[in-house]
Amino acid sequence: MRVEIRCFASLRELAQDRSQLALDESSTLDDAWAAMAERHPGLNPHRPYVRAARNGVYAAWTDRLADDDVIAFLPPVSGGATTALVDGPIDVEALERLVADSGHGAVVTFVGRARDRADDERTVIQLEYELYPEMAASVLAEIAAEAEQRWAAAAAVVHRYGVVPIGEAAIAIVTAAMHRAEAYDANRFIIEATKERLPIWKRERFADGSEWKRPGA
Repeated sequence: MRVEIRCFASLRELAQDRSQLALDESSTLDDAWAAMAERHPGLNPHRPYVRAARNGVYAAWTDRLADDDVIAFLPPVSGGATTALVDGPIDVEALERLVADSGHGAVVTFVGRARDRADDERTVIQLEYELYPEMAASVLAEIAAEAEQRWAAAAAVVHRYGVVPIGEAAIAIVTAAMHRAEAYDANRFIIEATKERLPIWKRERFADGSEWKRPGA
């Protein structure tokens, strides 16, 4: 089957405004993105922050495509918080670029990394995060949007799930505002609200077993 691909704003500069793709009959939106990223490798780092639409309606990456579909890949909309759940490394510098603005005099970045010690001093050999994806995505977006509204800030938040190697980032929060107090307050609010409200759980694995905990515990 053949589908039309539309890219906008920063994605258009990396690819083309309009492209045609020939895909297998069982292809999904994710397959269409993979084909575009193979053709234009510069798209690859943007995948966690992109939304997809099919024939003018937002759609899930797992949605099946049909012949003559028009697919749009959309970068974050200006004025809206950027949030994502990813199963691979987090690009912190990319998040900082997303909130960059000449009117933001302060940028605060928080990175929570997988550590090799539990609170009881046992050695952690691996961390694993499990989430309720359909609910987690909307909750994370709500938290970031609330911070943006309360502190007139811009926010970008990414939480990782699955296995997170020791030393790598499990969550990254970047907030930017006109003044440092607002940027700090928005950032702290997001991390605390995420610990309280996000449906995600952390398993610490030890040489002699494992234990489930809430992130931040």
